[in-house]
Amino acid sequence: MIQRIPIGVSDFRDLRERGLVYVDKTHLIQELLDRPGLLGLLLPRPRRFGKTLNLSMLRYFFERRHEDLSHLFEGLSIWRAGEAYREHFQRYPVVFMTFRDVKAPAFEACWKAIQKKIEALFDEHRALLDAGALSEREARDYRAILDGTADDVLYQRALCDLSAYLHRTYGEKVVILIDEYDEPIHAGFVGGYAREVLDFFRAFLTGGIKDNPHLARAVLTGILRVARESIFSGLNNIGVYSLLRTEFSTCFGFTEPEVLALLTDGDALDRLESVRRAYNGYVFGETVVYNPWSVLSFLASDDRRTRSYWVSTSANELIRDLLVFHALDVEDDIAVLLEGGAIEQRLDENVALDQLPGSPRALFALLVFSGYLRAEATEAGTTHVPAYRLSIPNEEVREVYTSTFRDWMAERLSGQGASSRRLVRALLGGDAATFEEQLRAFVTNVLSYHEARRLGPEEVYHGFVAGLLATLEPDYEVRSNRESGEGRPDVLVRPRQPGKPGVVLEMKVARGGQTLEQALEEGIAQIARRDYTAELRAAGASPVHALAVAFNGKQVAVREAVGISR
Repeated sequence: MIQRIPIGVSDFRDLRERGLVYVDKTHLIQELLDRPGLLGLLLPRPRRFGKTLNLSMLRYFFERRHEDLSHLFEGLSIWRAGEAYREHFQRYPVVFMTFRDVKAPAFEACWKAIQKKIEALFDEHRALLDAGALSEREARDYRAILDGTADDVLYQRALCDLSAYLHRTYGEKVVILIDEYDEPIHAGFVGGYAREVLDFFRAFLTGGIKDNPHLARAVLTGILRVARESIFSGLNNIGVYSLLRTEFSTCFGFTEPEVLALLTDGDALDRLESVRRAYNGYVFGETVVYNPWSVLSFLASDDRRTRSYWVSTSANELIRDLLVFHALDVEDDIAVLLEGGAIEQRLDENVALDQLPGSPRALFALLVFSGYLRAEATEAGTTHVPAYRLSIPNEEVREVYTSTFRDWMAERLSGQGASSRRLVRALLGGDAATFEEQLRAFVTNVLSYHEARRLGPEEVYHGFVAGLLATLEPDYEVRSNRESGEGRPDVLVRPRQPGKPGVVLEMKVARGGQTLEQALEEGIAQIARRDYTAELRAAGASPVHALAVAFNGKQVAVREAVGISR
């Protein structure tokens, strides 16, 4: 049987009535209703993890209408959960908004898009004007929203006012569903109008959610929880359940049993290990989760090949720009991640976007909540900002890092007339003179580009290693041991297949009046004394090159350890 895979279908009714594959997430409704004291909640998740489809599903379940839509839910978990849950079916007026694609380079254009969204919302409920429940003043304000003549205060009060009108007209409190609430805020930080857009959303959401007597339930989705002092300072009645929490952990993304069922139905169970490597590895709470967009895209493909489906659906400029901006602050951590290791970081669920340019910790929080790092708790209950082990979740996401740092290194080299291709060819060929020339170009560019920061040799070293790691992927493993103190070479370039060249690099900094020549001699002696090439020979690398590298400011010298390389 051919699977009817939905790609880009985010309307729950459309998906169900067309008979498309649906992984049952209606237990989200049950989890919401099982928390009667929680009137408002924010569920931040990475993009394309099912947020919009889930909000659409909530709308079709809760929204009162004359048409019976029970066929959409028959056979699903919420329909089997019992009458206590069904009594909420099609009971409430619903306010549904999405701020997806509300982004612009300047605030004026963004504000116009926000106004249009609110106008469309009021137009959807314009029957209120004929219901006789609005006063003359309220009707005048309503029409001002519809015709675009409303002042800023009316737009800020729109959510609060509309919920009051709906409650009064239909006799039931209102369910408010807001999708991608933070997209205009991200655009504001990128475009330099963050203060203006935050001022609006603070008033808009506070009026609509905080102490709103007309509110039955409010659910917001987005990627991040924007820091409390920026937007949620007035929303003391909203619960935030990020991907670090165990609550709602299986409501977004696909679990292992769900993927097994999809692959079995699609006659693709033999591709399970490939799918795991490519799309598994996220951890929501304590649940391992697959990327749903990529899994469905894989199943929809004729050749069933794993590709970078999720990464290719969105511009990753913000992530890439921030990685490059912090390149020399986090290169050592990135090197560990690219080597397949994990780093430990404390994560705050409040992401202060304005701190991203100056805070590597804020960067790692952004990478986790945006889906570019996996986070596993290492301790609990000891601090309000717990520590997590961070790692790259899968092969698809890994490509973002490798391409970013590969491009970064290429730019640093090309800025001095050098190139990654010549550097790699010289390195793997044991051509010390050309490698010295290319490495000098890299060091000169990095030090000039970051001149105001007065970089030390260790920072430049970390930058080089991370760039080399990314550039030599996937044929070579690059291992850095400079800070391990384990008697290993600083850099080991090991081929993944025997018969290819391998390289040992011993990096020295000329200190205490030491000359470059003396530093080189020290490096060569250390390579010989500790037999650093033994591991490469045992792995079948051929030929094996041993190079000593000495730094002194922008000066760089490279020499091959003659008699040791072979």
